Amino acid sequence: MAAALLANLLYSCGFVLEKKALAALPEVNFRRPVRLLRLVLGSPLWIGGSLALAAGFGAQLAVYRTLPIAAAQGIFVSGLVLLVLLSARLLGEETTGRERYALGAIVLALLMVVLSLDEHADRVSRGAPYALILTVCLPSLALAVRLYGAAERRTRRRHRPPTTGVEYGVAVGLLYGVSSLAIKGVSGYLTAGGLGSAVTGLLRSPYPYLLLFTGGFGLVMSQAALQRCRASLIVPVCTTVTSLFTAVLGTLAFGEALPHQPLRLALRLAGTALAVTVLLLMPRHDTTDPEPDLSAEELRVHASDLRRPAHGDAEDPGLPPGQGPVAPDPHGDRTRGRG
Repeated sequence: MAAALLANLLYSCGFVLEKKALAALPEVNFRRPVRLLRLVLGSPLWIGGSLALAAGFGAQLAVYRTLPIAAAQGIFVSGLVLLVLLSARLLGEETTGRERYALGAIVLALLMVVLSLDEHADRVSRGAPYALILTVCLPSLALAVRLYGAAERRTRRRHRPPTTGVEYGVAVGLLYGVSSLAIKGVSGYLTAGGLGSAVTGLLRSPYPYLLLFTGGFGLVMSQAALQRCRASLIVPVCTTVTSLFTAVLGTLAFGEALPHQPLRLALRLAGTALAVTVLLLMPRHDTTDPEPDLSAEELRVHASDLRRPAHGDAEDPGLPPGQGPVAPDPHGDRTRGRG
């Protein structure tokens, strides 16, 4: 429990620090990962946020050694409240009434999942069949990349409404869900007797390679998404998708059985259905920022237009030297014809 709460604190602080650092950086792009890494690695604030996230992964590894997957996800979701508070305090982000209701419904859904747990019946599994893990993870990774690419294409459209980042959150959440299953698999090898046999078995498993893939892609995808969207919305969506993915598919893959009691089973299924429904109904366009979401090139053109002299300040080449255009008389229509 202490490790789970510590992970919540580290994750929330890490995301907020990274978001604050990205606000001061030039626009980053998923298609230019080398430039993205060069920019973020030059920001001490971003490095501090990434170290906090890495420490959160370490705490998560300790949690999975002692708690069932579904129970761990129920505790992790409590970090959403801290994340929203930190975003409002440090980033000045505000959520709309509809979004607050949606976040409240998400928390309620995941609390229903927590209430479905039974500490006496639930057991902590140590492993899963590799074929089953790959069957679950590989299509999820493909779907995450596809969703993210679709969100990026919509972002590049001109005259589009500002996006809330729901699509980004779902894509990154699927990626982190696969990462959570890999962390769960790694935790099973840490309980082995000898270090050498544990390392050998781990290298023969798909878990370290899934972590490398999700770590690299997650780093690039999450930074571009955080820069474009509010952390107070994209991170809760990402956390919800990750928690549901890990709790549902992880429970099945690692053989941690569903509740046998009808009430607990109903709570778990209803909580999952509620969270998915809320995600589908959340607004796709941001209404909290009245300013248009301009690209970097459009911002440069806009700035150059502001630096140009006003219409009446420059000399018109079609007029004699020293004579500029004459401003229209606002009362001309009323005085015209008067002698």
